[in-house]
Amino acid sequence: MAQGSLRIEAVAEDWPLARAFVISRGAKTQARVIVAHVSDGTHIGRGEAVPYARYGESVDDALEQIRACTARDRTTLAATMPPGAARNALDCAFWDLEAKCQGIPAHTLAGTRPVMAVETAYTLSLDAAEAMAREARLAANLNLLKLKLGAEGDADRMRAVRSARPDARLIVDANEGWSTDELQGLMEVAAEMGVELIEQPLPAGADEILARLHRPVPVCADESALTSEDIEKLVGRYDAVNIKLDKAGGLTAALEMQAAARQKNFKIMIGSMVATSLAVAPALLLAGDADWVDLDGPLLLARDRPDGLVIRDGWIHPASSGLWG
Repeated sequence: MAQGSLRIEAVAEDWPLARAFVISRGAKTQARVIVAHVSDGTHIGRGEAVPYARYGESVDDALEQIRACTARDRTTLAATMPPGAARNALDCAFWDLEAKCQGIPAHTLAGTRPVMAVETAYTLSLDAAEAMAREARLAANLNLLKLKLGAEGDADRMRAVRSARPDARLIVDANEGWSTDELQGLMEVAAEMGVELIEQPLPAGADEILARLHRPVPVCADESALTSEDIEKLVGRYDAVNIKLDKAGGLTAALEMQAAARQKNFKIMIGSMVATSLAVAPALLLAGDADWVDLDGPLLLARDRPDGLVIRDGWIHPASSGLWG
């Protein structure tokens, strides 16, 4: 779509995964992403996002939103498009374009500290306890492991992984898969296994009980925390917030959400969907101020983009100018 000298385009892409990615809601073997391109005739800005069915999104709808967009910059974008993957892709493309036009890095535009190497969690897909333990052993060079849980036998999974990797830092993510009846017992097992964080144990909208329970391990909101408008209602229920650009609607909104979360004394995880380095690069601007980083999407792919992020032994290094920002 051309707008004077500004042109907006969007495409869908499929990126095969190295192995099936399994969570409590299902499995997938490829990352289906959308990529927005914004051009002023000289420079092209790019942004990538992942429409997520859990939030009522589809690839086709997101592409239609981007192609119909009349915004000319990040400010007008926020006023004309709702939060979500479509706005994320376009917002990040505007950031990239602006950085290229001004010849300065995106972190300077954002007023954040320079991007430094950060350690990311590495995700172990939901599987039998023995299989997850085996994957944990194979990832012996990775220090921070994130266990996908949310099915019968989760206590055994936590114990098996801890036995396989007594040296590792552990996070668990139930993806709304635990019931209120089993919650306290599983939190106690997590504490016993030295788990640092439990992510979204209960369904969003059914998490009031968290305010009344003893939480021996900090609990992080993910599906319950989409945008900065959700922060206030999380007080007392959660100890941390997972900020994802796809949920918030881009880097602009994610920066606002990070500030709102810090104001309410939440710890912060910076996360992303399973996607390429192009989706992860903008999130690195927030990662330096995060308590946990979960940006391992490129590690889960069979291949990544040219100029992709360098991730070595779980440490993500700053993006090259050829990738983004």
